[in-house]
Amino acid sequence: MNKDIEEIVLSEKQISSLCDEIAGRINEDYKGSTPVLVCILKGSVVFYADLIRRLQCDCRLDFMAASSYGSGTASSGKVKITKELTTDITGRDVLLVEDILDTGNTLSYIKEYLSSFSPASVRICTLFDKPSRRLKDIEADYKGKTIDDVFIVGYGLDYNEKYRNLPYVGILKPEVYTK
Repeated sequence: MNKDIEEIVLSEKQISSLCDEIAGRINEDYKGSTPVLVCILKGSVVFYADLIRRLQCDCRLDFMAASSYGSGTASSGKVKITKELTTDITGRDVLLVEDILDTGNTLSYIKEYLSSFSPASVRICTLFDKPSRRLKDIEADYKGKTIDDVFIVGYGLDYNEKYRNLPYVGILKPEVYTK
């Protein structure tokens, strides 16, 4: 375990099981459909890669980048889109794949933004849900694990661009981000 990690929240094996469960629900819901799966960069890329390999439905892949965090641990509340989709989503089912649904600022903004392109639907898939910090009225259609208000890293999640490569998800020791 990394010296900056206080406790492991999800092991590699547990993450794999959650990915299986979430993919199973998506496969059922999108049977016979060709959804556009949108990875919200950068944090979701590891989850996205594992998830799409488990999907049996025909799907299209695309990427978006947006942020409301910068290098801190709290959302600034202002969302900035830094990478647009390259796929025309008009009349298509869209599934946003995110690492964590926290305040809801970013996903609420992205969902509203993408809705302006007249997709058939926009749903949300997240590995982690942190409802205790929610500021926007938004819920995930697919979620892996609900967590308390702790700062987690690993499996794509970061603090100041570090820890993304950890194969598990752990609680970052507060002294690391309060220095």
